[in-house]
Amino acid sequence: MAALATAGIVAVLVTMVLALVRALLGPSLYDRILAVNMFGTKTVLLIALLAFLLGRSFILDIALAYALINFIGTVAVLKFFEYGDLGRGSGEEGS
Repeated sequence: MAALATAGIVAVLVTMVLALVRALLGPSLYDRILAVNMFGTKTVLLIALLAFLLGRSFILDIALAYALINFIGTVAVLKFFEYGDLGRGSGEEGS
């Protein structure tokens, strides 16, 4: 079972490298944001696999917290690039 988890970790690390390449090369801003979001999601998966491999279930709490931070950060970055700041809501008009 440990060999299977190790193979999963290697596969996740390979996809993380590919996501970093996509984040650096683009071609558009939204492709880069999507790649960074995918990198964060793969990080959560990597933490979960490490928790399984080490037999420490409390590490899954860290993965859950990281997933929430990744989601909120992605929404904040998208809102910033859409509206230019983080203070204005989607229904408000700019003055």
